[in-house]
Amino acid sequence: MIALDEFENGRVKRIFRARQKINAPGVMSHIIQRASGAERLFHEEDDYLEMLARLKKVSETHEIEFIAFVLMPNHVHLLLRQSEANLHEAMRELFSRYARRHNKKYERKGHLFGSRYRQAVCLDDAYVLTVSLYIHLNPVRAGLAVQPTDYRWSSCRLFTESTAPVSFVSPENILQMLSRDSDEGKDIYREMLKEGRKLKIGEVIEDRRAIHKLQSRLTRLMPQIRQLTALLGGDPPQHWNQADMEKSIAAFVEGKIHRLPRKKEARQYLAEQLISRGFTRKEIAQRLGVSRKTLYNLLTKPSAC
Repeated sequence: MIALDEFENGRVKRIFRARQKINAPGVMSHIIQRASGAERLFHEEDDYLEMLARLKKVSETHEIEFIAFVLMPNHVHLLLRQSEANLHEAMRELFSRYARRHNKKYERKGHLFGSRYRQAVCLDDAYVLTVSLYIHLNPVRAGLAVQPTDYRWSSCRLFTESTAPVSFVSPENILQMLSRDSDEGKDIYREMLKEGRKLKIGEVIEDRRAIHKLQSRLTRLMPQIRQLTALLGGDPPQHWNQADMEKSIAAFVEGKIHRLPRKKEARQYLAEQLISRGFTRKEIAQRLGVSRKTLYNLLTKPSAC
């Protein structure tokens, strides 16, 4: 796990779909879980209601703050913030209990979910806002609704309707980024959804840069996201190839000689990941063939991702 001081010092801004789950108080995550193969998670209204009940229960028992969600027929998107280092336990309770109930109801055997949930950790407001929009636009992209507010099984109405009921979901985290006035924030959010509907959005499970692309396009269209993005130093950063980065990390762990990635953001990510695996800064500097000062400068610069 990445050292907590890296978060506290603001060096790590975004970790996309971390394979080694980040589990610490205050961390905000985009969680994705999908069904195995061509299976469906939800067949009828009762199934959706069961998952909603499980979400509410987990929010209470594990002090998980759910910020946005959508329940699609074969996958789930959750945007959440944890209060304690209990993400593994919370997600295990949520998905395993739902799976047991689902298998019993439909008299099926085997794993309901394809694999362990996926996690994207983000610590900058522009990315958090974009994730919420992406989540709520999912049903439109999938052809399940014309308007995101038409889809029943998402938190979208809590973000857009002035008479939205009190819920275990906390849209205020997002709306307060847009305006101090709740109603005005909802007006702005509706406009963002309207602009988002015009854009072609990829599937984040298949394209790790889908949300990045959405943020890039919305940055050009919406002054609110443009302002949030400007605070980070300009346009959303490009993501490097995750597969290549994992190979570099594996090569380092095995003691093989290899060159640093070319992009500064990728070098920084590599160093952070090696630290998270328990290597000291001295070991990393020696194996990468750089001075400890160079490594220190790399790690103290704001992370682009």
